[in-house]
Amino acid sequence: MVQRLPEWLTIRMPRPDTIKEVEGMMRQKRLHTVCESARCPNLPECWTKRTATFMILGDTCTRACGFCAIKTGRGEDVDPLEPANVAKVAADLGLKHVVVTSVARDDLPDEGAGHFARTIRALHAQNPHTIVEVLVPDFKAKRELIATVVGAGPEIYNHNIETVRRLQGVVRPQARYERSLQALRTVKELDPSVYTKSGMMLGLGETHEEVLETLRDLKEAGVDAVTIGQYLRPTMRHLPVVEFVHPDRFKQYEEIGAEMGFAFVASAPFVRSSYNAIEFSKKVMAERLERAAAGGS
Repeated sequence: MVQRLPEWLTIRMPRPDTIKEVEGMMRQKRLHTVCESARCPNLPECWTKRTATFMILGDTCTRACGFCAIKTGRGEDVDPLEPANVAKVAADLGLKHVVVTSVARDDLPDEGAGHFARTIRALHAQNPHTIVEVLVPDFKAKRELIATVVGAGPEIYNHNIETVRRLQGVVRPQARYERSLQALRTVKELDPSVYTKSGMMLGLGETHEEVLETLRDLKEAGVDAVTIGQYLRPTMRHLPVVEFVHPDRFKQYEEIGAEMGFAFVASAPFVRSSYNAIEFSKKVMAERLERAAAGGS
């Protein structure tokens, strides 16, 4: 049975001309975006603004999460030209904030950490004033793999907890709640200057207290920024939506997160990990310039 969406989950479609322009640039360089592969509802808005979230390491994930529309199977061969191509398209789009994510690549010896590092360095080399945010798998919380990515110098290291502790086994059976928290802690242990970020979906059956517990756990792990959005079922094969959470409740979580001391909280039905990421980027850039000025004085 198809669920009827509430009125606050409707989207006005923008003009298609810029969408086709961004799509053409991606296809020319044989690049993937999570916007397409994950069937993100914000694709029209973001592509109209000439922004997108790059998805490296192919479009086939080695994990099978119950919420995700990305196809699963054996991973593809890694394209050695991909880091340079991502950097070129980011420059052509004039991006001031670049978000790079990937499928999970448990089949690779380093699970894709080295490719992330090469992509970060290529982006900084071609776009020296651009903020680079990586949205990464958990790397099974292996310190050496996380260190490979952190050592390449991303400004923002994002790894999503996705849901509350109780629902982890159903929502992402090949991941672990504590493992994700440990991965985020490790980033801060390696380099406290790197901003950490995490996100979760609502509407999968979580309770109010479980959401608060997850926020507290993320804060304890040193996370700086949190995104909270509504889960939307991509196909009938995926987990059903238990509840369409009202925007007022999202606003409440945003206020609670701010009271907990997070540097940035974005909470609304259509919020996704990288949606309007530029807003947090402005804070990161301002603080980076402030540190640079203090160091030069």
